[in-house]
Amino acid sequence: MKKSFIILFVTSLIFVACDKKPEIHYNTAIVEKQDLSTSITATGTIEPVTQVEVGTQVSGIIDKIYVDYNSEVHRGQVIAELDKTNLLSELASAKSNLANYQSNLNYQTANFNRYKTLFNKGLVSANEYESARLSYEQATQQVSIQRQNVQKAQTNLGYATITSPIDGVVLSREVEEGQTVASAMTTPTLFIIAQDLTNMRVIANIDEADIGGVREGQRVSFTVDAFPEDVFEGTVTQVRQQATTTSNVVTYEVVISAPNESLKLKPGLTANVTIYTMEMHDIMSVPTKALRFTPNEMFLKEDEAIVDCEAKDKVWIRDGKNFKAIAVEIGKSNGMFTEIISGLKPGTEVITEFEMPSMEMEGDSQSRNPFMPGPRNNRNNNGKPGNANANRAPGR
Repeated sequence: MKKSFIILFVTSLIFVACDKKPEIHYNTAIVEKQDLSTSITATGTIEPVTQVEVGTQVSGIIDKIYVDYNSEVHRGQVIAELDKTNLLSELASAKSNLANYQSNLNYQTANFNRYKTLFNKGLVSANEYESARLSYEQATQQVSIQRQNVQKAQTNLGYATITSPIDGVVLSREVEEGQTVASAMTTPTLFIIAQDLTNMRVIANIDEADIGGVREGQRVSFTVDAFPEDVFEGTVTQVRQQATTTSNVVTYEVVISAPNESLKLKPGLTANVTIYTMEMHDIMSVPTKALRFTPNEMFLKEDEAIVDCEAKDKVWIRDGKNFKAIAVEIGKSNGMFTEIISGLKPGTEVITEFEMPSMEMEGDSQSRNPFMPGPRNNRNNNGKPGNANANRAPGR
C-alpha cells in the first residue's frame, strides 16, 4: 500500500509538472453468478483399504506353497503348509502322557473310594484317609494339565496349515518352499493380502498450514504419474489427529477414498492430490480488486464528483459522470473473486481499477518529466561549449 502511494504521488507530481490533466481509463467488471472454489495440494500414497499380513505362530520349514503374487484367494483357503513332523510328534507325546495320567487317576479314584469306605467303618485312621484323598486330587489335576497340553499340540499342528483370513489378492509372497521360519520373538510375515483392489484409498500428507481447512466429505481429485492423462475422483474420509514431523516439517495424514473399478490404481503409486476446501456454485460475485478500488480526486475532471459512503465493504460504480460508492455485504472469497451476499444486483457494472496513460517525449516542444535527467551539453576538445556541426567534415 505504501509503495503504491509513493508511485501515485510521484506520478501526480509528473502531471503537475507537465501542467496537464491525464486521461485515466477505468476498467470495469459485471456482477454475475459463477462458481467459487479454493483448494490445497499435496502428495500421498495409494494403498488398499484392507491389507492383511499373514504369518505363522509356530516355527518350522515351509513344506508347500499354493499361491503366488496376484493370486486370488478366498477366506479359509489353504495357501501354505509347514512341515508337520515335529508337531505330530509333540501331539502324540501329549496324548501318551494324558493316557498315562488318566490311568493313574483311575487307580487313585478306586483307592480313595476304598479308604473312604474303610474310614466310615472306623477301620483306618484319619491320616490314611486324608493321604488317599490328596493323591486322588493330585491325579485329577495332572489329567487336566495333560488335556491342556494335548489341546495346545493340536492347535500348533493346526497353525502349520496357513489359510487366508480374507477374500482378496496376494500382493506379496515373502517365503519360498524349504525356507525355515522362526516365531520365537516375532511373527514372521509370509504373505500380504489385499481385500479389494477395486476400493483403494490415498494417504495424503497435509502441511500444518493447510490442515485447518480440511474436512471429511470434501471432494478430491488426484493424478498419478502412471496415467498422467487420467484424473481420479475421491472424497476425504478421515483427518487423523496424529502429527508427523520430518526435518522440522509438521504434516498430518488425511485418508481419501479412491474408487478403482478400472484397476488402474496400484498399491504404492504416488498421488498428486487436490483437496477442494471450498466449493460454491452459482454465487453472485465480483473481482476482489473491485473491493480495493478507490477513486482519486486528483484525477477527476471538472464535471466529475465522488459520492462516498461510510460502509466498511463497498464497490464503486459510475452514476452518470460521478463515482458512487455502493455498500455491500461480502461472503467467502477464493482470492480472485469474492461472494456478494447483498447490496448489488446481477448485471451491475463495477469499477475494478484504473490505468495511467504512458508518457512519451515528442521533441523539445513536449513537456519534459522533471524527474528525468536533462540533455548532456556538447563540448569541443577545449572543454568549451560548441555546436553540434563543429567537427563535421566539409560538405557533409
